[in-house]
Amino acid sequence: MAYIAAHNIISPLGDTSAATFAAVLAGRSAVAEYPPVFAGGEPVWASKLSADWQPPTQLGPLSEYTRFEQLLIASIAEATAQTEVDLTSPRTVLVLATTKGNIGLLDDEPQLTDDLFEQLQLTHSSRVVAAYFGSPAAPMVVSNACISGVAALLVAQRLLASGQYDAAVVAGADTVSRFVLSGFQAFQALSAGPCRPFSEDRDGINLGEAAATMVLTATTPAAMVGPVVRLAGGAISNDANHISGPSRTGQELANAIGEALAGAALPADSVDFIAGHGTATPFNDAMEAKAFALAGVAGRPVSSVKGALGHTLGAAGLVESVLSVLALQHGQLLPTAGYSQPMQPQPLAVSAVAAAANSRVALKTASGFGGCNGALVFVRE
Repeated sequence: MAYIAAHNIISPLGDTSAATFAAVLAGRSAVAEYPPVFAGGEPVWASKLSADWQPPTQLGPLSEYTRFEQLLIASIAEATAQTEVDLTSPRTVLVLATTKGNIGLLDDEPQLTDDLFEQLQLTHSSRVVAAYFGSPAAPMVVSNACISGVAALLVAQRLLASGQYDAAVVAGADTVSRFVLSGFQAFQALSAGPCRPFSEDRDGINLGEAAATMVLTATTPAAMVGPVVRLAGGAISNDANHISGPSRTGQELANAIGEALAGAALPADSVDFIAGHGTATPFNDAMEAKAFALAGVAGRPVSSVKGALGHTLGAAGLVESVLSVLALQHGQLLPTAGYSQPMQPQPLAVSAVAAAANSRVALKTASGFGGCNGALVFVRE
């Protein structure tokens, strides 16, 4: 069993979970237009932290850390301050999720020196972040494309279930860089404006940057604020369809959903809402619609927050899981910023605007390059 003891989100809409949740619930979006990646190119639409964002001064001087590492440290510090979970205990494990880590350093340092090569290693960032908090347990890194955050939470749940640890601090982050933007441009996956998740006229994603942390405990947390929520089940699958294109049938994501629900000992009709991946690309959203139908959850309210926060890559699964937990605790359905019109031929019950709802079970889904799929089930006690 894994209980959510605390959490944090640092996003362009706020430096805390509560601030980001309130902004998303109010229908706000941080997606804005930015200059082209290359001279003569098209402008890009993204959700970015302020250029002058700085970690809280009480964390001490962090100039030796990269922006990516500073985001992780700030998010972990804010989340763990809410609990008695001790990262200096060997019974607490640190699990980090990211897709590209410090890759933004290549924007300013095109020559790959030995020092730069070391900084680009995800294990390097995991070691320096763990050392900052004095964590004696070997940190883990989960980098599995866009399901990294979901996969990291599932890894942490399994580590707690094994009895190896009493608590897990799961954090994820990614930043928007020229390297990442140019990669998605090469795939022709970026939208020419604010993205429109689960809409018939969707045409691509907006990238985003954020950090998020979720603290999991093997037993019910003593100082939990609000209703207790647990991570009750989870599963991962792979459709082996294409390096970037998802399954055409949705069967493999449906398999992950079914396994996650089975792990939580819950039937499909117990799901009260779905926090979808909802990238607003033609293939992803159509695949999710098929998967929901195959898994028996197609009629449940579904939302995507990527119109509000962009696709935050390795942080997305954590950001969206934290927002799902808050939605369960506060009795709300989150809106889908940018939603315009029902998809065809398989429209979904899209949560277009915020609404009150007495929900107990939330399903979080994710999919990514390489055919990876993930699903998590959160239950309010």
